[in-house]
Amino acid sequence: MAAYNKADLERRMAGAVESLKGDLSGLRTGRASVSLLDPVTVEVYGAHMPLNQVATVSAPEPRMLSVQVWDKSNVGPTDKAIRSAGLGLNPIVDGQTLRLPIPDLTEERRKELAKLAGKYAESARIAVRNVRRDGMESLKTDEKKGVYSEDERKKLETEVQKMTDATIADLDAAASAKEKEILGK
Repeated sequence: MAAYNKADLERRMAGAVESLKGDLSGLRTGRASVSLLDPVTVEVYGAHMPLNQVATVSAPEPRMLSVQVWDKSNVGPTDKAIRSAGLGLNPIVDGQTLRLPIPDLTEERRKELAKLAGKYAESARIAVRNVRRDGMESLKTDEKKGVYSEDERKKLETEVQKMTDATIADLDAAASAKEKEILGK
């Protein structure tokens, strides 16, 4: 077990927050967002490539995405990849450009997305608790090795707990903001 390292714990907790924000940005809220197409991979030149490596994605209108495919021969595979990505989008092919109207979200779909946001947040909270557990264990190990006295260990454990509480508050704030956005409140 590694020695207690506050900077490492802070970095890992911040990573959980960033990961959650990334997951949440991929959830559709009825507004066009270029990050909506981040998970799409296109099969071109015998390999699977991220969409942003074969085309330019933009949001010219609040409810429309535009995908400008660079190579004419990749228009078909790009269209197929977007349709099969499970995002509920149906591209309209216009030369080398694909237009993607963003459909309205049904109430049922909004609730599903809000639940999904909650699941992402819970996964992030678990990750943060695991980081806290690692920190607490390394403090106990360090105390046994004589690096810290019992009082110092308790003080540092309080510090780790405060870091954990602050990080979880950040996670909850990000998740509830996204849920409100999804539910349109």
